[in-house]
This record gives sequence, structure tokens and C-alpha cells, in this order.
Amino acid sequence: MTALLYTLGVLAFVLAILVSIGLHELGHLVPAKKFGAKVPQWFIGFGPTVWSRQIGETEYGVKAIPLGGYVKIVGMLPPGAEELVEETTYDEDGEPVHRVRRSNTGMFTQLISDARAAEWEYVKEHDADKLFYRLPWWQKVIVMAGGPTVNITIAFLIFLGIFATVGIKTQEAVPGQPVVDYVADCVVPASESGRECTEDDPVAPARASGIRVGDRIVSLNGTEIEEWSQLQELIRANDDGRAVIGLVRDGKPTEVTTNTTVTARPTSADDATLRQVGFLGVSPRTRIVTETGGVLFTLEQMGHMTVDTVQALGTLPLKVYDVGQAILGLEERAIDSPVSIVGGGRFAGEAASDTSVDVTDRLLFLLTLIASFNFFIGMFNFVPLLPLDGGHIAGALFEALRRGLARLFGRPDPGHVDVAKLLPVAYVVGLAMLVMGVVLILGDLIVPLHLAG
Repeated sequence: MTALLYTLGVLAFVLAILVSIGLHELGHLVPAKKFGAKVPQWFIGFGPTVWSRQIGETEYGVKAIPLGGYVKIVGMLPPGAEELVEETTYDEDGEPVHRVRRSNTGMFTQLISDARAAEWEYVKEHDADKLFYRLPWWQKVIVMAGGPTVNITIAFLIFLGIFATVGIKTQEAVPGQPVVDYVADCVVPASESGRECTEDDPVAPARASGIRVGDRIVSLNGTEIEEWSQLQELIRANDDGRAVIGLVRDGKPTEVTTNTTVTARPTSADDATLRQVGFLGVSPRTRIVTETGGVLFTLEQMGHMTVDTVQALGTLPLKVYDVGQAILGLEERAIDSPVSIVGGGRFAGEAASDTSVDVTDRLLFLLTLIASFNFFIGMFNFVPLLPLDGGHIAGALFEALRRGLARLFGRPDPGHVDVAKLLPVAYVVGLAMLVMGVVLILGDLIVPLHLAG
């Protein structure tokens, strides 16, 4: 039964992500068609075609490798007057076909010319008014922003449903001087949190000192304790120093002495970055606080998510490098390291098969996971670098700025922005994305993260 639930959880997550990818591509396709651009293909996946169907001028289908999707919009790259020579030939039906032959040599110019040739090889004469690069800049922005906006909208709708009904449940220490609710037996690395102690694990300082469940902590090294967060800060700042702990046990004051130990731990619930801090090994009595809200509350929470995601994107290459180090056994994998769709599927499977958790909570976790992946996909695609959607948006905005300035100063229209000149950058970024994707997939297979971690 557990294996079946695990499999169902994985399949549900993968199916949801594939549907999200398909909707992302529809987010490009629908406005592109609305604005008159030619869209010959819409596919989920890559590699050999598993199924397809022609509807109008567009072929819709599914390919064998479900690691993404694409929509083909004709004329993304404008012809380069200096680099390309256009010529007209005729196909077997007698239709005129505009072909582009290369007239330049050199590594980068040849790459650009090859891309233009592939883009323009079968553009027919009657397609001249259906080319993407000829659209007004604002239509280009709408078309390219449509995909990631769909992902963010999916995330918003899921989060709205959760926040408006179940709300955000947070666990916080009971106010006042902390009462011990749990005493750790040993010091377990944060990345392995939840596992059983082994003979190699050092005894937790709290356990060694004799602290018991139910003890109320009233002081540390002479400092009176008023709440749990204050005690946490003092313990972390104590490193491996001597700790004299004042307690109230069964209504009577007592005192124990130990040495806190240094270990890598997250420093707060909002920051999972591991730092070397002092560790005692106790947890306080807690209570569950629930906060609910509607549209404005959801937008507020997603605003916080946006800040966190932008910060995460800034450190993504470094974190992927750390995952590579973990794969080689050079360091432990951090609990806040990014995961691929493989890791997401593992989380979904583990959550679905955890029968100790209520079915409703398992479903909520799965929905939250799907929403989080959609939100990240949307935000990632807005990064202003080719080949991401944000790169094309940046190109359209630059075109608007350049043409606007030309009109303002009475200069000739500079024409369309030639994004093809940035293709070498796109190839580098694309290669980096491929490498990061492979590293994360390998990391999720070799040094996986688990929900308990």
C-alpha cells in the first residue's frame, strides 16, 4: 500500500508539472495567434514524437522525454542585412519559399547565420505578415510574458485556495519562559535531521547535563530568559563555551552545567543557510497559529516569495556547485539546496505515502509543492537572458526604448532589435542551464533530500 501511494504521489506531481508546462506554452501560443503570428508547433516534451495532431496551421503533440516543452513561433529572428542574403526558390507545390544562405564566416557569425537559416528556411511568401519579429514591441512582450505569467497565475490560484481555507499554519513557542518539550539524545547533522542516533554521534549537551522534559529554563550563564527566541540566540552565540543553565523543575529551582557544541544549523525558520553555531539540543513547548486571508493576503505572501525567489536565483549557480560537491562526497548536501523535478517527485511520493499524516495535510503538501514549482518556473523564465522568455522581453523593451528615443530626437527609425546577435550568449546560458539541470537530477538520485531532512 505504501509503495502504491508513493507511486501515485510521484505520478500526480509529474502530471501536474507537465500540465503546467503545456499551459505555459499555451500562454505563448494564444496571444501569438491573436496578434497574427504563425505558430506551426506546440509540444510537451522533447525527442521523438509520441503523439501529434494537426489543427489548422498548428501541430499539437507530446514527445518522449517529459523534461519541458516548446511552442514554435515563426520569425523570432529577423533577417540580418549584413550577414544574410535572402533568395526565393519554389517547393514541390510551386509555392515560393524564402531561403537564407550564409554570406559570412567566423565562429560567432556562422552560429548566428545558421540560426537565421534554420529560422527562415521554410518561410513562405504569404507568411510575411505573420513573422514574430515584425510585431509591435508591446505585442512581443505580451506573447513572451504569457508563458511565465500562466505559471505564476497557477501558483496564485492554488495558494489563494489554500490561504483562504486552510491558511498558513505556523508553529511557535508558547509565550514566556520556555518549557522543555524535547531533549535530543545526540547531535545529528542538520542535513540528516530526523534519523536515529548512531554510535558515532556525540551525545547532545542537554542530554549529558540532565535536562528533562518539563523543565522550565529561566537563565543561561546568568542572563534571565524571558522567551524561547532569546534563549536560541544565546545558545547559538555561546559556540562551544560553558553553559550554566538555571531551571525550575517540579516547582523548585535547580541548575545544571554543560558545554554547548558547535554544529552547522539553520539560523532561523526563514533562512535555511547552514552556519556554525552553538547547539544545546532542546525544543520548547509549542502551539499552532493559523492565519488565513483572501486575494490581498495571497498577494502579500507571494510578494515575500518573490523576494526569496530572486535571492535564490542569485545564488543558484553556487548552490548547484555545492550539490556537485555533495555528489562527489566532498561535503554534505545542504537542506536548502535546489531540487529538480526528480527531487520534487520524491517529495510528493514521500508525502503521499506517509500514512502517519492526515490525508488532507498530504493533499495540501502536494498542492503547495505544485504551486511552488510553478512559481519558481515563472520567476525563472522572467530572468532577462536568452534563451529564457525574459531575454526576448528585454529585447522588445529595448526596441521600444530605442525607437522612442529616435522619434523624440527626430532620428531615422532604427528598426527591429536583432536578438540573433545575442545568440552566443544564449548558447552559453543554455549550456549552463543544461549542466545545472543534469547536476540537480544526479544529486536527487545520488544524494537525495527527504522530507524528514
